[in-house]
Amino acid sequence: MKTGWICTALLACVTFTAHAAELDLSPLKIPGLIHTPVGVTRKGTPIPAVITADDLDYNVKKVRLLLVGGLDGSPRTTAATISVVKRFYTEPEFAGHRQVIALSAIICGNPDGHAAGTLNDNGSGGKPASGYPPQGPSYESPTDPERHYIWRWIGMHAPDDVIELVEGEKSNLVEEKDLPPDSLAAQLNAKAACNVGIIEAERWSVAPGDDHPFRQYSVDVLKAFSDADFNLAESMSPARKEMIARVKRSPLEVSTQLAKVYGHDLPTAAYIPAVACLGRVRFGKLTGDRAELADIERIVEPYRTGQKLSLTDKSSGSDIAGHILFGALYDATQNREYIPLVVRAANRAFDKNGEPLAAMPTHSEMSDAVFMGCPVLAQAGRLTGEKKYFDMCVRHMRFMTKLNVRADGIHRHSPLDETAWGRGNGFPALGLALSLGDLPVDHLDRGEMLTTFQSHMKAMLPHQDPTGPWHQVVDHPESYRELTVTCMTTFAMVRGVRNGWLPRETYEPAIRKAWYAIKSRVGADGGLVDVCTGTGKMKSLREYYDRTALLGRDGRGGAMALLIATEMADWEREQAKR
Repeated sequence: MKTGWICTALLACVTFTAHAAELDLSPLKIPGLIHTPVGVTRKGTPIPAVITADDLDYNVKKVRLLLVGGLDGSPRTTAATISVVKRFYTEPEFAGHRQVIALSAIICGNPDGHAAGTLNDNGSGGKPASGYPPQGPSYESPTDPERHYIWRWIGMHAPDDVIELVEGEKSNLVEEKDLPPDSLAAQLNAKAACNVGIIEAERWSVAPGDDHPFRQYSVDVLKAFSDADFNLAESMSPARKEMIARVKRSPLEVSTQLAKVYGHDLPTAAYIPAVACLGRVRFGKLTGDRAELADIERIVEPYRTGQKLSLTDKSSGSDIAGHILFGALYDATQNREYIPLVVRAANRAFDKNGEPLAAMPTHSEMSDAVFMGCPVLAQAGRLTGEKKYFDMCVRHMRFMTKLNVRADGIHRHSPLDETAWGRGNGFPALGLALSLGDLPVDHLDRGEMLTTFQSHMKAMLPHQDPTGPWHQVVDHPESYRELTVTCMTTFAMVRGVRNGWLPRETYEPAIRKAWYAIKSRVGADGGLVDVCTGTGKMKSLREYYDRTALLGRDGRGGAMALLIATEMADWEREQAKR
């Protein structure tokens, strides 16, 4: 759908002047406007954007239009974007437009260039208005992180049309033949951002002091949408159509697609392939397909028979955590040969005399270790009936939470830095949710673990992004929206609601929003959007910002996505029986 005439209508009565470089967003403090950063620059400046409730639903019965201002650092195009958005959402003459158009905006795509008055130069050696599609890993570019953030954010936002505003002598549409080949507008028309789909995009040149008659354009816009031949579906971008197909899927459909891709080998008993295999065990139980379980048993047979060691002297916490797969296989088959594998991993928490250590020795001071130690200890206790494993599970939890839980209830990743890494909070959430399922209801310290879990979930809740996910850095909304922390936190909340550990009325809305976001980030082919790569202890917020966000198939992301998909499917089935 060509939108030059829509943009003409929206820009029509606004006078633009290039003046102060201060970015003042106060005119956009409008009820219903949601302020949400797109990303963060090298200087740590959030890239501002506004959306509305309409943008939280790909199925909204409106054309979804996105304006991109200030990509060239221009005060004029930034001011234009602010003016258009303000008028659109406040003035009565736009009331008809608001019924048919969902307008969102990236207010200033180059806030550092805007602030410094350097226009397209962002002050870090980059030029965010060019170089699309961005090359190299996201989002750690030392010069141009803006273009990576903007490109992927637009892909996930999936508007029908994008209007990129640039400075010019006249206010008019830039001819397609005149678009720089590496511009945002040119490449959105040519490449599928986030591997989602093409989005029609145009450039609009904005001249200073230009004031067009608006009312006739307004009439033209409303007339087009009231035309009996107008078909919204035909006007949707391929990207939006893909998103609608993704979010329409049931949990079982998502599980089916993921199970075809992930959980088909176990090169080591580490948690990434093990959790994927566990997901397939759960999927087989959901579908009643014994072939899934049989295939996983075939895959793990070398470990069960001792032909291949599941642990060595050099095994890490990741290897220990993966042993929960063997406990799940015992539950599914009642084959007691799996139990010694779980016990062997749990025994790493005791010295040669059988005395408990301060914590699982592979903790490395990282919050990840709540998941890497607690579930296998609780599982060993349930499978053997030995209280020492339950006691050690709580002991390990205490050690890790004392080390890393901040005053606000969020986990720092390690004592090296205060940063609340996303997956560094997903791990404790998932770890305690699994452990509580195995810890006896009459264990003296169960109340302590339950309170610890509930406090963490309560602390995480306010940091959920308006679009549903949690962030790479939990309390920094300018960091990227990260898939694994979203999957793990959502799993913990679902498990909490199902078992009565968390109040349903409080957490179900967050679960539904998060699941919607997860589905949008999981392709039918198992491709994923924004999975943080493996991450050790970092020393600064910047280092966590800069961790690679993977796009496409990924074992870690696929494992966690399959885990939450099967949990959602099981919960959905449980609710249907009531």
